[in-house]
Amino acid sequence: MARGEINVRYTQASPARAASAVYVTLTAQILSLGALVSFELSRGRRLAAELAAFGGRPQGADAEAVVGAVTLFAVLMMLVAVTTVAAAAAYVTWLVRARQANDRSAATAPVAAAWLLPGVNLVAPAVLVDEVWRGTRPPAGRRGRWLALLGSWWAAWLGTLALFTIRLPLDASAGDLTGVGVPELACASVAALLCAGTVRELTRLQRAARSARVVEPGTLRPFSPQPAPGSTAVGRTS
Repeated sequence: MARGEINVRYTQASPARAASAVYVTLTAQILSLGALVSFELSRGRRLAAELAAFGGRPQGADAEAVVGAVTLFAVLMMLVAVTTVAAAAAYVTWLVRARQANDRSAATAPVAAAWLLPGVNLVAPAVLVDEVWRGTRPPAGRRGRWLALLGSWWAAWLGTLALFTIRLPLDASAGDLTGVGVPELACASVAALLCAGTVRELTRLQRAARSARVVEPGTLRPFSPQPAPGSTAVGRTS
């Protein structure tokens, strides 16, 4: 078996499919969050006041108009929750495969610990992603551009986290249903876009590295035609 064929057989597949899942789930998450924010801006405060007037349990003929709005709100909240979980699962899956594309023996435990341990998850995920980038052995001169992209994504993510965990509880008494508004949507959209940018950059580098490993220098020999038996080479006499 040729050496190049061995490389094709044993080189881990590029995590391009996992990257596509990240793009799709991030898009779905932002769309569902946008729908929730639109509902909040157009109907949220009025619906909250109506629910307060009914003691949180609409009943009777006067409350029938509220039931549809409450149902729509519940569906939007469910969509946001489902797409957020899907995006998180897709990203973790991609990160695991991206690490294993560089090193087939890479364990999955560090990825889970990086995202789940309180305090650690404020820094470790970005460090793991940078480790994957360095493992691809990118061309020289791209370090600064990569760090700018990675740092921007992580700052946007931390800003989104702060808005949802700090600002929203403080604004809970404002009379809205959830308090989610344009600032949260804008920050989450920027974070999702930059996250997709880091995934795209790493996937592209790993594809290029995989192609370089498949066809290594020295594995191909220049073709030199051999004369047929009984023939005479040009310029020679028998």
